[in-house]
Amino acid sequence: MESIDIRQARRLALVRAGLLRPALTGLPSRGPLREKAARRACLAVIRRFGYLQLDTVAVAGARSHALVLMSRLGGIDPTVCEALLSPGEPLFEYWGHEASWLPMELYPYFEFRRQEYRHHPWWGDVLGEHPKATQRLLDRIRNEGPLRSLDLEGQSGSGWDVKLTKKVASALWSRGDLAIRERRSFQRVFDLAERVIPAELKKQPRDLPSSLRTLLLRALAGHGWAQTGTLTATWRLRNRKNELAQALHQLVEMEAIVSCSLVDKKGRPLSGWIRTEDLELAHELSRLRVRRSKGVLLSPFDPVLWDRARTQRLFDFHQVLEIFKPATSRQYGYFCLPVLVGDELVARVDLKADRQRKCLDVLALIFESRDPSIATQHAVRSAISTYSGHLGMTVRI
Repeated sequence: MESIDIRQARRLALVRAGLLRPALTGLPSRGPLREKAARRACLAVIRRFGYLQLDTVAVAGARSHALVLMSRLGGIDPTVCEALLSPGEPLFEYWGHEASWLPMELYPYFEFRRQEYRHHPWWGDVLGEHPKATQRLLDRIRNEGPLRSLDLEGQSGSGWDVKLTKKVASALWSRGDLAIRERRSFQRVFDLAERVIPAELKKQPRDLPSSLRTLLLRALAGHGWAQTGTLTATWRLRNRKNELAQALHQLVEMEAIVSCSLVDKKGRPLSGWIRTEDLELAHELSRLRVRRSKGVLLSPFDPVLWDRARTQRLFDFHQVLEIFKPATSRQYGYFCLPVLVGDELVARVDLKADRQRKCLDVLALIFESRDPSIATQHAVRSAISTYSGHLGMTVRI
């Protein structure tokens, strides 16, 4: 069995995530980028992971999906990130890791999920239990055209069950009858799937074994080295232990991946997987000189952070989200952004954007070390300043 150490796995994760030198990552160089080039660069980042997780919270001046792209592409306009899903763009919105924007070429590989979600994962057979409401919504969209989430609310007081209609719309989307045509002010716009998804892709559903192999390989392409649990969580592949084991075995036989242990600081091996082409790169990264003069802010939902156990293992960093905690119970802040300097997570900063005054308030800045170096302090403050500049705001401490 092959093996790599913590530093190699950490650096490989950052290279595959597009957070080290562009020459190593294979992703576009940092901005500034004009709109068309910016959109192409955003799509390249999304294709690397296979998904871009969505989130509504914009307290730090940009939502999570914009933060992920800005951390990799530098001076990209956050408004470009918000409008990536639009008619004609090679993206669709669906259940990936969470609700995500996904490359359109992956649409056929989620046929198993559309079949699985014929009964909604939370509400059960809501479509079968409410056939009239289901047909009424489908007819309305077919006849009137795309409907925003807000349009569904507009029927309140006229015999239209708003809560039920929203559930039906979400269930039809999960099942594949509807698709999200675009986002307007982050509001979903529902349309018939046949008017959003290219016909050739709808006609090419993939079987489960092929889908699992494709998705597992795409997950590894984004993670670098990963355990089976991380790969499973990347695509919500629950209750498929036997099928996953078979898919991984087939990928090994195809020489696409190899079994690889991660050796921790105490010399204990942890079993996992790595793409064949990344194994040599992982070893080479031991000799890499990593620049530590600049830092970058990361979304708490960044692909390198959402698996908290993995983040702890690779970065020795306790990632936590405290949005749902009372203010008095928070250790770090409401929506803290971890700060990456070189190949280390060295701090976290809680920011609040004041859009009227065009100010970015630093509510809290916590360093991981009790005695951070002057260089580290400078790199972190530089990261905050750079981010505020991209938002067109001034920093207020």
